[in-house]
Amino acid sequence: MSPGLLAWMRLNACGVRPDHLRSLADRLGFEKVMKAGVPELVEAGLNQEAAERVAAFDAQREQEEALDLGLRVLAFDEPDYPGSLRSIVDAPLVLYVWGTLDASRDGLAIVGTRRPTPYGRRMARRLAQEACSRMVIVSGLARGIDTEAHRAALEASGTTWAVLGSGLKTIYPPENAGLAHEIVSAGGCLLSEFPLDTQPLPGNFPRRNRIVAGLSWGTVVVEGLDKSGSLITARLACEQGRQVFAVPGPADSPLSDAPFRLITQGAQLIRSMADVWPDLPPGCQTRAEAVPISAAHKKILELLGSETRSLEELGCGSGLDVPQLSQALIEMELEDLVQAVPGQRYAKKGN
Repeated sequence: MSPGLLAWMRLNACGVRPDHLRSLADRLGFEKVMKAGVPELVEAGLNQEAAERVAAFDAQREQEEALDLGLRVLAFDEPDYPGSLRSIVDAPLVLYVWGTLDASRDGLAIVGTRRPTPYGRRMARRLAQEACSRMVIVSGLARGIDTEAHRAALEASGTTWAVLGSGLKTIYPPENAGLAHEIVSAGGCLLSEFPLDTQPLPGNFPRRNRIVAGLSWGTVVVEGLDKSGSLITARLACEQGRQVFAVPGPADSPLSDAPFRLITQGAQLIRSMADVWPDLPPGCQTRAEAVPISAAHKKILELLGSETRSLEELGCGSGLDVPQLSQALIEMELEDLVQAVPGQRYAKKGN
């Protein structure tokens, strides 16, 4: 445990930028931080409101409650604190962690609109399932794209981390409480920089987004309006020197505006993780395993064997209806698994 953990927790309660609070701690020292009242804190550089919040916060009681709840409070100067997050200018002073946080893993953030189209849901799930064999899927537990990314990673036996814009005593949105437990049970974690009782106020979510980006080697944006919160995450990722990826969408959909803007600003356009694999950091390259193949794709490959098959033959053999089969074949063509051949037939790529 960090010798200054309680001091960091006390300062963290005031909501001031962490880099400013680190400077204040350097000037005062941990002992004075723990004992200082409002006048001393104001003199050290905090405004009246922030100083009152620090003075009123009982760090010892907070830590005891966290332990009672089965949580861990991790200070930024501890070895288990993720190095990728520590490297950003405004790294959180503390992280409240529920579950297992493996700081050696590289993360990939998948974010987007809370009201996705079926296409957006499908792409978020596909990317998360492909990526989770090599990276941790990081998102914000929000409705929509975040939820799809977390669930898809779990279904593919991957690890996922959810960063909250509230304290860990308040899972938000409430309908994702079950998903939160699944994430922890599967070896992932929930994280927050906010004290335990913090409610999900609107101003918390941009701060949450910098942690999502900071934990991740790269950020993928799947659908969003032109004023989307996912653009904030992408901007923060870019400022942190991380990779930014965008999934293109239909030109006439307002939810394509955020990815389109990012692509025009230099984000890499991706259709699947095959577009990302060559750029992965060395740790992910050596960790790489075969990308999971969905049950539908596996069945189609088995039916094809060394032969060519018509849509009708593949539909009868796989049990998929025409829209499902057509979508599966499009995805498999993009992944270089199958190819269309004359006569409206399909074959394995390379046959």
